[in-house]
Amino acid sequence: MALNQFLLLAAFLFAVGAYGVITRRHTVLVLASVELMLTAVNLNLVAFGAFNNDPVGQVFALFVLTIAAAEVGVGLAIVLLIYRNLRSSDPDDVDVLKG
Repeated sequence: MALNQFLLLAAFLFAVGAYGVITRRHTVLVLASVELMLTAVNLNLVAFGAFNNDPVGQVFALFVLTIAAAEVGVGLAIVLLIYRNLRSSDPDDVDVLKG
């Protein structure tokens, strides 16, 4: 397969993730959309690494996966705390928490 096919797939995944971040009203779905965007970045890293016969892209993809796992853990903890305090997981309601 050519590099262009991987890049087009990654661009599509990133665009769908960006659309999800912009339009979703549920915080968990926003986090899922961010994960989709990070998956597109990983696909680019692995595709460029395979194209150049260099394993550095795969190593960076592992780092991105690690950061994504930490982001999900912290993000879900924040969402649960916001839901416990406000009884809503709408991202627009977070402005109420400002001091």
